[in-house]
Amino acid sequence: MTRSRVRAFLCVVIVAMVPTPAILAPPHALVVALSATLAVAVALTRRPHRRVGLATAASVVALVSYAVTFVYQGRHQFAGLWLPVEMGALLLLFGRVVRRLPGRQAAVIGTALGIAAAVALPLRLTLRMPRPTADASVIACLLSFFAVVTVAAVALYLRSLDDRRVRAVADARRAQRLDTARDLHDFVAHEVTGIVLEAQAAQLGELDPRQARELAVRVEEAGLRALASMDHMVSALRDPDERVAEEPPPTRVYGLADLPDLVGRFSATGGIPARLDMPGDLALPVTPEIGSTVYAVVLEALTNVRRHASAATRVVVAVAPAGAADGPALRVSVTDDGGGTSPTGLAGDDRHGGGTGLVGLAERVKALGGVLHAGRQAEGWQVVALLPVSQSARSHSARSRAGR
Repeated sequence: MTRSRVRAFLCVVIVAMVPTPAILAPPHALVVALSATLAVAVALTRRPHRRVGLATAASVVALVSYAVTFVYQGRHQFAGLWLPVEMGALLLLFGRVVRRLPGRQAAVIGTALGIAAAVALPLRLTLRMPRPTADASVIACLLSFFAVVTVAAVALYLRSLDDRRVRAVADARRAQRLDTARDLHDFVAHEVTGIVLEAQAAQLGELDPRQARELAVRVEEAGLRALASMDHMVSALRDPDERVAEEPPPTRVYGLADLPDLVGRFSATGGIPARLDMPGDLALPVTPEIGSTVYAVVLEALTNVRRHASAATRVVVAVAPAGAADGPALRVSVTDDGGGTSPTGLAGDDRHGGGTGLVGLAERVKALGGVLHAGRQAEGWQVVALLPVSQSARSHSARSRAGR
């Protein structure tokens, strides 16, 4: 049997045991027995159950408890027999209402249940004793009130934890969506800049049919990549509850393996030769976070070269191991020669990109314990990032190699 079926079976057994003593009792005892049985059944059943929500079920239990308190005219022994059972069920249901229901419903229905547990149930017993006294009623109500206050405090504390968890998840989801939007800007800006440069180059002279076809193919491929990036972002920004289970993951994590394709596309579409210097085996445990950060640094730097250094004649992307103060590190640099002239790119002579930009990249690199530097290099510009490899990453890599 599954866990849910076992739980359902135990609940049925417990609920069936509550009215069992009424078989040997007078008929009027059945009234308090059924009230306790209803309270236990509702308290143990998960809500909503068969379209009956927690608010409706708890309201019915409170009304029945009040009605039995006013209607029951039997002996006090039978009221006392089922009082602990109904009291426990009311307290459990009261805690669920305070924790789960919205504010106004929790206040109204919770107050009704609290009064039923703290006042109605004790008076159902004390007022039907052979010699009822005010002292006995007050003491019983005070003890029940203490129990109600304790349950309310615990439920409110758990409700605050639930609210805090919901806010934390919402904040994390919002931050992730903002990161996705910034990454989208970088990817799309890179591709759109290439399309603009291709269009500008086509206006400088007549193209033969072969060159025109090649230009159209490059523009089409860049446009399709930009559309794919936007599709991924829209999927990532969509509410997870609305996403079909069979859909692919919303975003792709780019890394070192994607650098050759990125540099190759830059050379093919921008008219600026670019070279990638990266050993086949870095001999370093590069985590997905470091790999995606390296890709983002190269993407932003190449985009800035297109926008601000269109006269450049050479771009070199270098990725290699390096030493750092706290151990091995990965060094990535993107250097252009500037073309021997002042910048004449699409957006003026500064090198501050949009979207993530160098400032955002510096924060991203710093979060991984590294450092990012960008500045003049001879007549060109250079962006350098140094990303240290943590001890945990090295041990993880060693375990992976041992597992093979």
